[in-house]
Amino acid sequence: MQRRRFPETFDQVKTAPPLKRLGALLYDFMIFVALVMVLTGILMLINNEALVQNVPVFRSILFVVLFVFYSFFWIRSGQTLGMLAWRVRVQTPEGEHISLTQALIRFLVAGVSFGCAGLGYLWMFINREKMAWPDLASGTCVVELPKPDKKKTKK
Repeated sequence: MQRRRFPETFDQVKTAPPLKRLGALLYDFMIFVALVMVLTGILMLINNEALVQNVPVFRSILFVVLFVFYSFFWIRSGQTLGMLAWRVRVQTPEGEHISLTQALIRFLVAGVSFGCAGLGYLWMFINREKMAWPDLASGTCVVELPKPDKKKTKK
């Protein structure tokens, strides 16, 4: 299966700065919290609040829904809503869309990165290529997109 390439060339994108990535992460974390709250409310309504007592099932449902949400954006456009706002995108080093396997690895390692007091994301400040643990584990990179050309958008 042929992987899709993004339209920008290598000279148009560069590795995203860590502070910009952390800004996108903050936006995405707010969406994450909102999704968890809405999903918890829906599941509690459906099960008459019995779901809270069945923690493994509840966590499994949360995991699947959150993974589907984030991987959909990563695979489709390379950008979650927070990444879109900060003009950064996840892609392969060759400039292609990431695969489902890479999205799963990113998602799992992101959880570990946060679970280690954020060390996996603070690694961007140490790593020469400004890569966090999810990038390194999944073979992906986060790039900064160029500002849109104002002349083209005015037409």
